Amino acid sequence: MGLVSEFKTFAMKGNVVDLAVGVVIGGAFGGIVKSLVDDILTPAILTPALKAAHLADLSQLVVPGTAIKYGNFISQIISFVLVAIALFMVIKAMNAAKKKEDAAAAPAPPAGPTQEQLLTEIRDLLKK
Repeated sequence: MGLVSEFKTFAMKGNVVDLAVGVVIGGAFGGIVKSLVDDILTPAILTPALKAAHLADLSQLVVPGTAIKYGNFISQIISFVLVAIALFMVIKAMNAAKKKEDAAAAPAPPAGPTQEQLLTEIRDLLKK
């Protein structure tokens, strides 16, 4: 029974659950970005170039006489750059929100005695 309870403790730690959620959301986000690249950006950006080369899509871009499909590689580079930009924007927004939250949650520094209060205390101590 000890092994089961240890595994339950491990699996329910906040870091493990957060990682699992991140992986699931990352997979879904990857699908969205792939669709954005394959269905919207690639046709919009590369359609004139593909028409000039008499090709239907990027997968037909190959090195003549070989099986090297550099069109798919270009598509993956575009996808990577978009994912990196999207993640940068998400992390930047999260950091900005966290800074605002930290600033709002930070307690005000305790008010120190004013100059008059200090002088009064000194005066009273000197009288004694």
